[in-house]
Amino acid sequence: MSVFSFNHIALSVKDVNASTEFYQKVFQLKEIKNTASDSKTRWLSLGEGKQLHLIPRPNAEIKTNKAVHFALTTRDFSSFIEHLHVLKIEYSDWLNTSNKDYIRKDGIKQIYFQDPNGYWIEVNDAILHD
Repeated sequence: MSVFSFNHIALSVKDVNASTEFYQKVFQLKEIKNTASDSKTRWLSLGEGKQLHLIPRPNAEIKTNKAVHFALTTRDFSSFIEHLHVLKIEYSDWLNTSNKDYIRKDGIKQIYFQDPNGYWIEVNDAILHD
C-alpha cells in the first residue's frame, strides 16, 4: 500500500494580495516561488515542505462552514492569542464564545478564527501533547 504525507492546502480567494498579506501577518509565513505555473496563484511555506496555495478567484462564491477548517499547532499558544489581540482579530471557541479558548477532553487548547474570505482556521497546542 502507498504511504501518503500532507503536501499543501489550496484556497480560492477573492483578493490574492490581501489574503497573502493576512497569512504573512498572522502566521509570519514566507512566500515561496510558484513552481507549477506562471499564474497569479501565490504560495506560502508552512514549514517542513508543507505549503498554502492561494488561488485568485475574484468571482467565485466562497461558502464556509466551521466544521470545514484547517488546523495549525504551536508551542506558543498563549503568545499567539496575544498576537491576535494586537492584530485585532476576533477568535472563539467551537461554540462561538467570543475571545475564548476551548480545552478539549484530551487537554488540548484550541481557538478558531476566520481569514478575509471566511475560511475557518483552528490553532491549537497539540504539539505540546505529542
